[in-house]
Amino acid sequence: MKIIYTVFALFLCNILVAQLTVRNNAYVYVNDEVLFVEDDVDLIESNSFLYLRNGSQLLQGSGTSGNTGVGKLSVYQDGKASAAAYNYWCSPVGNVLGNNSNNRSFRANNQLYDVTSAPITSSLATYTTGYDGTSLPLVIASYWLWTYNPGTLYSEWDQVLETGDVTTGYGFTMKGTSGSSNNQLYDFRGKPNTGTILTNVLNGQDTLVGNPYPSALDARDYIHDATNSGLIETGTLYFWEQDLSITSHVIINYRGGYATYTINSAGTLETFIPATFDSYTFNGTLNTGGSVSASGKAVYRYIPIGQGFMIRGSGNGSVRTLNTMRNYVKEAASVSEFFRTNNNNLRTDELTYTEDGLQIIPEDYMRFRINVDFNETYTRQLLQNFHYTASADKDYGLESRSPELISSDAHWIQDGEPYSAQAFNFNIDLRIPLIVNIAEQQLVRFRIFDIQNFDDSQPIYIHDIENEVYVDLRVQNYELTLPEGDFSARFEIVFTSESLSVDDIVFNDFEVYQNNSTSELTILNPNQLEIKNISLFDVGGKQIFSEFNLPIQANYTFSTKNLSDGVYIAKVTLDTSQGLNKKVVITNKK
Repeated sequence: MKIIYTVFALFLCNILVAQLTVRNNAYVYVNDEVLFVEDDVDLIESNSFLYLRNGSQLLQGSGTSGNTGVGKLSVYQDGKASAAAYNYWCSPVGNVLGNNSNNRSFRANNQLYDVTSAPITSSLATYTTGYDGTSLPLVIASYWLWTYNPGTLYSEWDQVLETGDVTTGYGFTMKGTSGSSNNQLYDFRGKPNTGTILTNVLNGQDTLVGNPYPSALDARDYIHDATNSGLIETGTLYFWEQDLSITSHVIINYRGGYATYTINSAGTLETFIPATFDSYTFNGTLNTGGSVSASGKAVYRYIPIGQGFMIRGSGNGSVRTLNTMRNYVKEAASVSEFFRTNNNNLRTDELTYTEDGLQIIPEDYMRFRINVDFNETYTRQLLQNFHYTASADKDYGLESRSPELISSDAHWIQDGEPYSAQAFNFNIDLRIPLIVNIAEQQLVRFRIFDIQNFDDSQPIYIHDIENEVYVDLRVQNYELTLPEGDFSARFEIVFTSESLSVDDIVFNDFEVYQNNSTSELTILNPNQLEIKNISLFDVGGKQIFSEFNLPIQANYTFSTKNLSDGVYIAKVTLDTSQGLNKKVVITNKK
């Protein structure tokens, strides 16, 4: 069925046609529904329009030979950024400066419109050479329009301004506006993209891409496409977020980072980790840690219209998007969101979530997350997936390589590379290294949550190898002050423990005891051996104190006056790494 519209207007609801042609000052208005066109959309004259409103989307079949005409499809999308922060975009339409059956590049001053009188009246946005865009009327700061094709350096961002072209399928950055309450409405108008769209990737390098269609894009189909699975590293998509409390355009004041998302081939297990904000130097390199993202922004399986994201190449080639990856899924919480949190139109999907937005995973999977807090300033979240199909090697769709590491950070390790999400076939004898890097001495805390499908009696320990401490994170957090350094062999996650010895030990060179009359822990060192470290732990493994750089002397005393009564473990380590653990009972006089 080929439909040609020459009437003034037509309102469509859930219609399927073979081909759609609009011409002669006509328009088609789709309200809160899906329009499926098996072949082509031909918007012949410049006054021919196709309006998608109230969540409507356009799907096209695999038989399309290419849309034509110089008329315009119009679809709205909200940008969730301040005037000082970026959104990553990918245009669903191309320019109408020419007429052929190919997809055409996006050009801001041809595609971005200001909604002046909803639902159909808009005018082209205007632009400023200044750094701040405004909302009413829509004025876009053209300086912040950039693309990022394969490259490894900050300098490889390419500025396009409002007059430059962005090839179909590639993403671009654009900062928000003042006066919009971080919720600027844009009207994308132009030739609708369709068919196979290719974007180049290089091995080990990033490319800014996105959803190029005026419909939702199924992340599972995109990630697990036969071509793409050999070119997208770990099957992970990276979504940029900035701290909206920062109102400066100066790079050194930026705080932002990448959230990560991947999904298994069955579409039943999502692995999403929120951004840890980084700060930057003037040349765009990483500086120090900023803060953990507390926005609640999340990524779901169906990527909405206009959303841009980064992918990292695992080879050289062309990643593709196809019409078969398109789905009609309206934006709604826990289904398809433009990396935002304020859409309350909840929609039921095959995946279910807790009130905190965490996926309730299938019963044949196991999972936990660990938050590593640095100096009460920011948090790196790490995730472990477990499934009988997972291996010690890379598991596509279950793991995510870490975004750029910050100065003090934590990560899993896989083939010598840092990972924020990892997967194994669960075995009680597993030992999973947890790497911590510290730029300067600070407090570090390990916390566990989102524990799913583990037996209630199964401990999950963090093993501090140097201190010979096992702490069940299901029972308590583990925190300690770490000096500057690379702790690549100190911490691991295990599921069985070799507990600290609590037997009294006779050690010829030392005497370790608690003097409750003076509320002091006393260590006698009659042979004046060189001591590397003296530490005190409670029986749960929590470090009470740890003293380094001790002078060589015959005895040492440490106040225990402020400690609660109970059993503790004193640990003395020699410079030769030999040492002892000694149980002491503290009873402070009242």
